[in-house]
Amino acid sequence: MASKPWGGRFSKETDKTVEQFTASVHYDVRLAPYDIEGSVAHCRMLAKQKIISKQEAAKIIRGLTAIGKEIAKGTFPLRAELEDIHMNIEHRLIEKIGAVGGKLHTARSRNDQVALDTRLYLRHEIAGIERLIHGLMTALVKKAGNEMGVVMPGFTHLQIGQPVLLSHHLLAYCEMFDRDRERLSDCTSRVNRMPLGSGALAGTSFPIDRRYVAKQLGFEALTENSMDAVSDRDYIIEFMACASIIMMHLSRFSEELILWSSSPFSFVEIGDDYCTGSSIMPQKKNPDVPELVRGKTGRVYGHLMGILTTLKGLPLTYNRDLQEDKEPLFDTVDTLKGSLTVFTGMISGLCVHGERMEEAAGWGYATATDLADYLARKNIPFRKAHEITGKIVKHCIRTGQELSSLSLHEFKKFHLSIEKDVYDAIDLRRSVSARDIPGGTAPARVRARLLALQRKLDKDAKTF
Repeated sequence: MASKPWGGRFSKETDKTVEQFTASVHYDVRLAPYDIEGSVAHCRMLAKQKIISKQEAAKIIRGLTAIGKEIAKGTFPLRAELEDIHMNIEHRLIEKIGAVGGKLHTARSRNDQVALDTRLYLRHEIAGIERLIHGLMTALVKKAGNEMGVVMPGFTHLQIGQPVLLSHHLLAYCEMFDRDRERLSDCTSRVNRMPLGSGALAGTSFPIDRRYVAKQLGFEALTENSMDAVSDRDYIIEFMACASIIMMHLSRFSEELILWSSSPFSFVEIGDDYCTGSSIMPQKKNPDVPELVRGKTGRVYGHLMGILTTLKGLPLTYNRDLQEDKEPLFDTVDTLKGSLTVFTGMISGLCVHGERMEEAAGWGYATATDLADYLARKNIPFRKAHEITGKIVKHCIRTGQELSSLSLHEFKKFHLSIEKDVYDAIDLRRSVSARDIPGGTAPARVRARLLALQRKLDKDAKTF
């Protein structure tokens, strides 16, 4: 019985239900371009090392190139009984060029082959995701620049805290996404290590040149232990952790957009092309895009937990459990790319209701901290100034007034050091401008950070 590439040792055909259960070709087909790329590099190395002849190598590479074109056109015949994309490509190669195609697998195993393909795939996808994050940051910087004068309430505990610039708020997410790009870049350095040559687990007895293959494929370094190389999926876990953090940032932003676009807030309006309606309530305009991004975040978290759970009990080296890394990885990539893409479009078309934001910033005694700071500058200990301000706010709540509507006479009832300049101290825009320190919400500081981010984005764009 030898219908399988490994069938020489077996006396029975594989049960059809087992074939269906163990097959992965229906999803790992997306690794096909990377399998071709890695196989071509491996074949060239075999010829260089005189493990196969140059003529054999040329024939194999022509066959692989033809198969690559079939895959690109969608005409490549996938066979589930061949288990995975790697064996499908090898089988097709032998069909096209004859027995010499079987020499391609010399000095490698599917274990190091799939590790190579996955790393090539993930390296490519991370680069694409970094470009998408760059696009989202660009949209945020542009929106922050366009809305530079808008004052809004800043919140803690979802209660109005202090007035801030909307631009400052938007750039807070830019900082998050900038860290996300840093994490992905750092992750890439560990993805970008070449495992081919590790064989099934112990390396190979053939005189291969791993560095030659690594150079062809653009890898920065080699894996240093063959047992680790074929069983390592840390780079996938690390990517999924990075993806989870990115989705968490998108989800937090989604939550705010959902709140801001609701009738009680009415701070923003999401474009009609990024919303849907209700099947029963004609007036509804639902923020489906941020809601779905928020929902898909849990899906990405689940994939991270799933792969951690899969790996937690695996002894060295390769175990078939590792086949379960592909579907969650592919879905994480697809979900993250889709979320970043729609989010960028949504931000670009977001309509800001600046007057409504500034009106809301005047509620809830948002400049109470400025009043306490004003008293502290009168040489009153801050804790005492805090207590006095609290009593003033309590009076305002009881009488239904805002701080700015109190008369100077009323202010002086709480402390005689309060003068008419108190009204400047509790003015919304003066409050914002007063936060003129690095990282603060003062317009000059926000403009400076906007300029720095734009320069960074322009510089990064040249590397794409």
